[in-house]
Amino acid sequence: VQLQASGGGLVQAGASLRLSCEASGRTSGDTTMGWFRQAPGKEREFVAAIRWRGGATAYEDSVKGRFTISRDSAKNTVYLQMNSLKPDDTAVYYCAAKSRQIILSALRYSTSYDYWGQGTQVTVSS
Repeated sequence: VQLQASGGGLVQAGASLRLSCEASGRTSGDTTMGWFRQAPGKEREFVAAIRWRGGATAYEDSVKGRFTISRDSAKNTVYLQMNSLKPDDTAVYYCAAKSRQIILSALRYSTSYDYWGQGTQVTVSS
């Protein structure tokens, strides 16, 4: 599976951005995809994830109510709509995927995913 992320940019606090991640290759109806982010000097952290079958989602607490993850299975694409962006959201955002369904309790762990995209920079100025 190859992942191509896009949509990052430089915005002011309070603005919105939508990230996209297109998957190609050996995807399946049980694919799970997620978004992680890594700020300078910090460890990579979970942001959100979605299971294609059933559409179950999970979010990191700090983005709940501001970010929404969704999928377009026909396009093999996952989106991350980010609203009310804050300077603390500044990071490189990575999409990740696994061709099998990940159990809900494991969605937030990077080790649950087999494939990773190249990352897209999101910078939020105050």
